[in-house]
Amino acid sequence: MDNDFLARTATRFAIPGAAVGIFHDGREHYLTHGVTSVENPLPVTEDTLFLLGSITKTYTATAIMRLVEQGRVELDAPVRTYVPELRLLDDREFTVRQLLNHTSGLDWGTLVDTGEGDDALRRHVDELATLKLVGEAGERPSYSQSGFNLAGRIIENVTGQTYEQAMTSLLLEPLGLGNTHFERDAVMTRRFAVGHEKGEVARPWRHWRANNPGGGIAASVADLLTWARFHLGDGGGIDLAAMREPTAVLRGSNLGDAIGVGWFLREIDGVAAIGHGGSSNGQFAELLIVPSLGFAVVSIANQGPDGIPFNQAVVRQALEDHAGLLDRDPEPLPYDAAQAAEVVGGYGNDAMVMSIEDSVDGLVLEVLIRPEIRASAEMELPADHAPFPMGLLPRDEYVITGGAFSGQRGFFTRDDRGVIVGVDLAGRVFGRVR
Repeated sequence: MDNDFLARTATRFAIPGAAVGIFHDGREHYLTHGVTSVENPLPVTEDTLFLLGSITKTYTATAIMRLVEQGRVELDAPVRTYVPELRLLDDREFTVRQLLNHTSGLDWGTLVDTGEGDDALRRHVDELATLKLVGEAGERPSYSQSGFNLAGRIIENVTGQTYEQAMTSLLLEPLGLGNTHFERDAVMTRRFAVGHEKGEVARPWRHWRANNPGGGIAASVADLLTWARFHLGDGGGIDLAAMREPTAVLRGSNLGDAIGVGWFLREIDGVAAIGHGGSSNGQFAELLIVPSLGFAVVSIANQGPDGIPFNQAVVRQALEDHAGLLDRDPEPLPYDAAQAAEVVGGYGNDAMVMSIEDSVDGLVLEVLIRPEIRASAEMELPADHAPFPMGLLPRDEYVITGGAFSGQRGFFTRDDRGVIVGVDLAGRVFGRVR
C-alpha cells in the first residue's frame, strides 16, 4: 500500500484528512493525506491528533489490567467492591470482567452531560440508577459505553486520582505516549483534526468528560501505532495474553467472533487477530493487530459517514499487502420471499427505531435516532443515515451490503414459537414493535 492508494481511497470516500500507520517486519510505515479541517486546513502529518473514539476502551481495559498486576483489582470481583456508590434499577451484581466484555447487562449508555469537572465520572455513575437493563449479568454481550465509563470510575476509586491523571501515570507516561491526550487544552495547543459530516465541520468537537473512559482519547497515528506495538510486546508485567483469551462469544458480528478483555477477537484467513474500532463526532479510527505475525495497522479519518468504509478498505489492503491475509465480507443467501417476510417489520430500543422493508431490489434496513431523543439531547447528534441494503445469512444472521456500514453483520432472535422478536445491530438490541 502506498500514498497513491491512500489518495485514491480518500477521494473515493470524500475524506478530508487521514493518517495510516503500519508495523510489519519490525518497521513502521506512515501514510498521510489531506487536511485537518475544511474550514481551517493544515496538512495532516503523523503527529496530527485525531479523536480515537472507542479505541479508548482498549486503554481503559489495559489500565485495569495494570491494577490487576499490582494486586489492586480482581477481574472476577463484583464492581461494587470498588464502586460501592453504584445504584441500578435492580440489585444485580456483575464483575469487573463483565464490564470489560460488555456482559454486565447495562444498556448502551446515558446522554446526560455531567460537566467537565473532576466529579464528572462520579455524577455519571449516579445517572446509572436510571439506565435500562437489557439482560441478566453474564447472559450475552451488549455493547455498553456506560459500562466502560463505570470501569473508569473503578480506576478513580482505586487510585485516588481522576481517571485522566491515573491513565497518565499508569500507561501514557511509562509508554512514552507524549502525543496522546484527554484534556482539551492539551489538544488545542497542538495540530489536531476536526470531524466532518458530509463535508461540513461537525460540532461539538468532543462530547462530555464522563465519556472519556469509553471514548475520549485524542492521539496521533504515531502514538497509536506505538500503542499497538506495546500490545505486540511482553506487556511489562501486564498479562496481555489474558486480554486475548475469549471471555464472551459474539454472534453475527463484524466486530469479531468473541470478546477478550477490552479486545474484539476474530480470525482473518485462519489467523487470530485482535482489534477495536472507534467513532466520535465525524472522526473514525480502526486498530487491528495480528500477534503471531508481529503485524499492526491503524487507520484514522475525519469524515462521516464514510470514514468507516474508508478505514475498512485501508485495513484490508494493508492486511493483503503486508501480511498476506484476505479479509472479505460473507456472501448473502439468494433472495427468498418467505424468509424476507419473516424479518420485515419495525424494531426499536430506548434511543433508536429500526425498520426493515422488502423493496423491489430486496431487503432494506433503516435506523433512525428517536425524535424525542434528538429534541432532548444536550448536544448536536449525528445526522441519520440513508437506508441500507441488506442480505440474509444462515442461522438467522444478516449482512449490510451497501452504504457507510457495508459489511456490518447482526442477527435476529426468535421466541419459543420460532417467531422473530428482535434484532441485534452492532451489539445493540432492538425489540420488535410491529
